[in-house]
Amino acid sequence: MRRLDYLWLKLRGIALLVFARREAALQVFDEMLRRWPGDRYALSSRAHVLAETGRSDEAFAAYGQLVEAAPDDAAGWFNHGFMLEAAGRCEEAIAAFERATSIDPKLDRAWYGMGLALIRLKRYDAAVAALKKNTELQPMSPYGWYQLARVQVDRAQPEEALKIIRHLRGFEPKVAAQLERETGLRAGEPAR
Repeated sequence: MRRLDYLWLKLRGIALLVFARREAALQVFDEMLRRWPGDRYALSSRAHVLAETGRSDEAFAAYGQLVEAAPDDAAGWFNHGFMLEAAGRCEEAIAAFERATSIDPKLDRAWYGMGLALIRLKRYDAAVAALKKNTELQPMSPYGWYQLARVQVDRAQPEEALKIIRHLRGFEPKVAAQLERETGLRAGEPAR
């Protein structure tokens, strides 16, 4: 009976989210946590809904509870890091992203988040390493490539940025053009 109660509440929460009834879904997740404290699914779902509804402080606390209850949850650490980075707490965000990537080295979003936090701290060499890992894992996503090109410009490595712009022209020409406008570099010309 206990398992059926759990499944019923979980399905109810999912259905409420499908119909964009977030507050009602939060009540379901709260009920789940009352009955099964520390439940990874309920903690994660609750934190996600709080973040989605702009309740950042509550979401931040909820993700903190999740990583405390489930310290081996790479996605939880990523989301916690994302919230920390958004709050400008970059050192803590980097530690959360590092924890996420130590659990799941293929979690490309965590490598990307780590790169963004490192950029904010102007630790460009470390940002390059994180963003290169992101682009290895997600070679067709323009986001990591875009940030990597920007960092190469910040590191006074225009030739490296031009290589990335040329690469992006092959599958994301709009992003390549945007980088050219923003950096003043032209992929058809040598770096200045």
